[in-house]
Amino acid sequence: MAEEEQLEEEPKKKSKLPLILGVVLMLVLGGGGFFAVYSGMLFAPAEVHEETDLATMAEEPVAPLPSVAFVSVEPLIVNLIDTTGRGRHLRFQAQLEVPMQYEQEVITLLPRVVDVLNGYLRAVDVAELENPSALVRLRAQILRRLQIVAGEGRVKDVLIMEFVIN
Repeated sequence: MAEEEQLEEEPKKKSKLPLILGVVLMLVLGGGGFFAVYSGMLFAPAEVHEETDLATMAEEPVAPLPSVAFVSVEPLIVNLIDTTGRGRHLRFQAQLEVPMQYEQEVITLLPRVVDVLNGYLRAVDVAELENPSALVRLRAQILRRLQIVAGEGRVKDVLIMEFVIN
């Protein structure tokens, strides 16, 4: 009876064979799946399977560049007054990207463009100008104002060439 009690008290050890087989099978299948995708046997774009040479690539027509012109805005020096009352200056220069057919019209409107730029840049707070991410917001604001002045569709983009605060 004592022997029966000892056998009942000791739990039976489970076999680790299923766990080991599961891990080995997982590694083999995972590696095989990785190889199949990496080598292009599965989920490969059609371009990978087709052989292309440089001669056929050179014969493909290249899309022409859009017909745009760049109108240069004369450099502006704007007086800025910061919160301490100290006078500072902003040197600003830009170019306007315009469709080729509107280039002359935008050149004619340059005095109005300079006036709008002067007015807007003087109104912006110096602390906002010193913020590193301010240039993106300024470009968007300037572009919108210039599109209103020049008319919709005449100014595509504003390229800021120089933006220096001293």
